[in-house]
Amino acid sequence: MTPVVRTTSRLPLFKRPWVINSVVTVASVLFCLLLLPTRLPGMELLGVSPHWLLIWVVAWSVKRSQWQAAIAGLVLGLLQDAMTSPHPTHTLSLIVVGVLTARLQKQRYLQEDIVSVALIVFAMAVVAETVLALQISLDQLLAAESLYPPLTKIWLYHQQVALSSAILSSLWAPALYYPLNRWWDRYSTEG
Repeated sequence: MTPVVRTTSRLPLFKRPWVINSVVTVASVLFCLLLLPTRLPGMELLGVSPHWLLIWVVAWSVKRSQWQAAIAGLVLGLLQDAMTSPHPTHTLSLIVVGVLTARLQKQRYLQEDIVSVALIVFAMAVVAETVLALQISLDQLLAAESLYPPLTKIWLYHQQVALSSAILSSLWAPALYYPLNRWWDRYSTEG
């Protein structure tokens, strides 16, 4: 007797691996979008909460190309801008984070374990907040009637926000990275 091999073309659409993976990936992004404005007790430091979309972009970019990472950063940045304010844009910072993370992994500076990912998230949170602070500083310098405070106050506040965001995001990174990474690994082996 020859074994019966089920091909994915005979499976119903909702049972195909790529459809299931896409649904899980989109659901994880929506979950991160819902967590973004949520302030749960114990998840805040100096008024700053974890940057869930940044954690997601890092988790996505670890095993992907720079283009895929940039597209993920673009899409998630546009979604965050739609939820908040488009100025300063989060798109630029998330694209930078995605590309830098993909470059780090392609050059194999760090392993793909939870500690390394937490370190990457820490560094990328500082980078993302710095990109936002640069945009605010540029607006303050170029706009005649800028609503932003003077540069010294911007950069003092940036230090607090960047450090708080980096600490919280890196502490919560394994909670998002581990299940997503396991799922994507499982999906890539099932093909």
